[in-house]
Amino acid sequence: MRNSVLRMLRIFLTSGAKLAALLLAVSVISFALVSASPVDPVQQYLLSLGTAVSPEQRAEIEAYWGVNEPPVQRCLSWLAGLLRGNLGESAIYRRPVADIIGERFVNSLALMLCAWILSAVIGFGLGCLMGMHRDRLPDRVLKKLCYLLSSVPSFWLGLVLLLVFAVGLRWFPVGFSSPIGILSEDVTVGERLHHLILPAFTLSLMSFVNIALHTRQKLIDVLNSDYVLFAKARGEGKWTILRRHGLRNIMLPALTLQFASFSELFGGSVIAENVFSYPGLGSAVSEAGLSSDVPLLLGITLFSALFVCAGNMIANLLYGVMDPQMREVGE
Repeated sequence: MRNSVLRMLRIFLTSGAKLAALLLAVSVISFALVSASPVDPVQQYLLSLGTAVSPEQRAEIEAYWGVNEPPVQRCLSWLAGLLRGNLGESAIYRRPVADIIGERFVNSLALMLCAWILSAVIGFGLGCLMGMHRDRLPDRVLKKLCYLLSSVPSFWLGLVLLLVFAVGLRWFPVGFSSPIGILSEDVTVGERLHHLILPAFTLSLMSFVNIALHTRQKLIDVLNSDYVLFAKARGEGKWTILRRHGLRNIMLPALTLQFASFSELFGGSVIAENVFSYPGLGSAVSEAGLSSDVPLLLGITLFSALFVCAGNMIANLLYGVMDPQMREVGE
């Protein structure tokens, strides 16, 4: 018992140190890239206001933002505020960045979680179906469909689904996370899910292909193994073999890919949220990039890195739960 507690403590400390070093590197590199941008954030801010300002007012804005300070000093000031939990104030929203991320993350988390579950179910199910019908009609058709979806631009796929299901058939709303003209507290769960289905399904189609094709190949390798041939010789059916021998051997690789797709889902959410006008972190980072809102852009970048790292850490913990051999190696 004591050894297990010490081992878990060692894992958490090691993972925490690696996470802190990674976040520091992401912070410095992101700040350097934003600082090297040729876009003048003050000019973009003034253009968003749509009003002319005097040179004195512009100088006050530059002094308030510290844009005339050396980049190293600005980076150290930003990192010092970051250690105090202060991500700065958004230029376009004129609100603390932490508040904006907190509000938008709730919507993005709901979108990515639904898409993550859909991509896992669709990808794993289609991978098993293709592997069980190798080189037959279902396998050939589904494999070509996977190749087609992987080569189609994501924004084009989202626009097609929007035109067909929202504009043409009118099964789903055109965009947003809730009906227009209704207060947020008056929106029901059913209405939110109705607005969430189409963008979540679009986002899931962007990430299930790798899981499906990888699961197919792993299942084929399992079905060609000696112990499966022995099971066939004993008279076991193909679906019994899949349940007894296949699933436990292909579940872990599928889980690895699924948790590794966190970064892909976050990148895809930027496209999905912009296509469907969904108010999440993806649309916020697009607005921050177009308006040169440096504090908001850096805050979302840092938060997304933390989100992806947390997903990978959860995956590592689940590996030990699902695969006893990995626990023995760790001990």
